[in-house]
Amino acid sequence: MAKVKKTPRPKAETPKGFRDYFGAEVTERSEMLQKIAGVYHRYGFEALESSAVETVEALGKFLPDVDRPNEGVFAWQEDAEGDKPGDWLALRYDLTAPLARVYAQHRNDLPTPYRRFAMGPVWRNEKPGPGRFRQFYQCDADTVGSGSVAADAEICAMLSDTLEEVGIPRGDYVVRVNNRKVLNGVLEAMGLGDDQDRKDAVLRTIDKFDKVGEEGVRQLLGKGRLDASGAYIDGVGLSDEQAAPVVAFLTSKGADNAETLANLSDAVGASEVGAQGVAELREIADLLAAGGYGPDRIVIDPSVVRGLGYYTGPVFEAELTFEILDEKGRPRQFGSVAGGGRYDDLVKRFTGQEVPATGVSIGVDRLLAALRAKGRMGGTAQGPVVVTVMDRDRMADYQAMVAELRGAGIRAEVYLGNPKNFGNQLKYADKRNSPIAVIEGGAEKDAGVVQIKDLILGAEIAKNATLEEWKDRPSQYEVPRADLVAKVREILESQGQ
Repeated sequence: MAKVKKTPRPKAETPKGFRDYFGAEVTERSEMLQKIAGVYHRYGFEALESSAVETVEALGKFLPDVDRPNEGVFAWQEDAEGDKPGDWLALRYDLTAPLARVYAQHRNDLPTPYRRFAMGPVWRNEKPGPGRFRQFYQCDADTVGSGSVAADAEICAMLSDTLEEVGIPRGDYVVRVNNRKVLNGVLEAMGLGDDQDRKDAVLRTIDKFDKVGEEGVRQLLGKGRLDASGAYIDGVGLSDEQAAPVVAFLTSKGADNAETLANLSDAVGASEVGAQGVAELREIADLLAAGGYGPDRIVIDPSVVRGLGYYTGPVFEAELTFEILDEKGRPRQFGSVAGGGRYDDLVKRFTGQEVPATGVSIGVDRLLAALRAKGRMGGTAQGPVVVTVMDRDRMADYQAMVAELRGAGIRAEVYLGNPKNFGNQLKYADKRNSPIAVIEGGAEKDAGVVQIKDLILGAEIAKNATLEEWKDRPSQYEVPRADLVAKVREILESQGQ
């Protein structure tokens, strides 16, 4: 008789590109989400929670660098129903595409403009890398139905306020603003006509400005250049005269917004759409200045080029300007943590009519990483007060203590493991990073008292104090049972909680 083959045990490991989050990380993210939501709500935006799953058709073809959305998202096809094939469904890859579907579906019941914010995980079926996961959190705020650049200016101001609210002080960030219409004007000024292939090549070159600089862009717009590896990269083949508007555009950042806007006007030449884009940037700068948002917080910057096939007007990006050390100990700037802009064509896919919209998306995980890198967040989360069990037959007494502590708003729990070894109970409390342990044995019960052990102070004394100092600074207190809550609260306050 053949031997029955055992079913192999599943591997206990996270799927590639995903990770688990524990105590402190989850708490920190939750607190950050609450702060961001508070700012969005203060600005008059309403919360929206849409489905994590959309039809592939509804998601559209807006995911970068792929021709079909199910190449870049986690997608599956439902079972067929009779002669009708099953729908293709996918996990959302951002929060904007679902918003377009929601607005198109419910537009008759929603106010115009519709101002909404949304928070939650999104999923990308892309190759993971260091710090790049297939699931991550986004916090979006969008205004749908308003073509006024005042809506764009408001988003920029709100982004600035949000960064400061979560702990990024002024001077450690800048919100940069540009306009896709200005770039379109530059393309017109180049005289490329209907040569879309060349226009696309120019756009790709512009996107490399941060990496190769002004001279590198000149070379790539012309004959080409050698890259860092020594390989030759063919250029677009433009003349110096044709390339001049692009270089002027990319280098038009001046000492202040007024100078930058004047330089951009020169770069777009006689282009009508380019002049419209410059005028919109000027209005945004004026509106922000009126609200107290100067160039120390929000600045016009032509180097911001986002989602070239996606945005139709103003675009913005929040960059953290402080330095951190990379994995090799080299200093580098942290970079972008949020971005957005005006996208007037997204809802049109559903309705056939252009619906103006503008919004921003904040990468929460990036923000958390930045705050941890600066030492403004991180560490171990504070655990609960642990009520130890000295007599398992008196579990009701210990539960009564916990109920009193919780009723007073103090986080607390009873030790629910095997109470036989008291040392293991204290080890458990240490592993939970508990601030206090409560002890009531038979003798304490008869005397009407409890022992309250300050675990944080005790750890400090054990680490640094001499025997004499240890005797002079006791970390365990005996108090009447009726004073349990008051003494615990006193110790927690002394610990800064």
